Amino acid sequence: MAIDDEDQVFKAAYGRKVGERLRLIRRQKRLSLQEVEATSEQEFKASVLGAYERGERAISVPRLQRLARFYRVPVDQLLPFEEEAEDDELSGRRAADAETPTKLDLTRLENLGGPEAETLSRYVRMIQVQRQDFNGRVLTIRRDDMRAIAAILGVGEDGADRKLGELGLKLAAGA
Repeated sequence: MAIDDEDQVFKAAYGRKVGERLRLIRRQKRLSLQEVEATSEQEFKASVLGAYERGERAISVPRLQRLARFYRVPVDQLLPFEEEAEDDELSGRRAADAETPTKLDLTRLENLGGPEAETLSRYVRMIQVQRQDFNGRVLTIRRDDMRAIAAILGVGEDGADRKLGELGLKLAAGA
């Protein structure tokens, strides 16, 4: 195979992987292609976004940045990762998520004010990036996360869960 042919094959495969990431993030946001088109005021047409997601069309960097802003995720999260590392992380994330049932209401967190809420929001965004979890509504908190949250809220580990409840950030176990 010639170098140009190999390059085309690589570009096509990479385009499909980018498309898979775009679709994954859109679905985590629970948006249809039509909803993205309507909510973005036609900036992202459903047919074009679908072509990006299927890997049939390449997305430019400026457009990728606008889409990341629209989805409210860091732009690098719309790009594929090394598959081996991703598979290992996914299985580790699933096992750890099953341990701790505390769930944060991210919509409520967005509406809280003050320095604690701002610091907690930054920490939650960091967790979302690490876990590739951008649904934007709920985040499951693990034991290690709770230690950091306790420090942010200025309480002991035992008091963090109670404080989240007082702030209206803790969702019921079945939510």
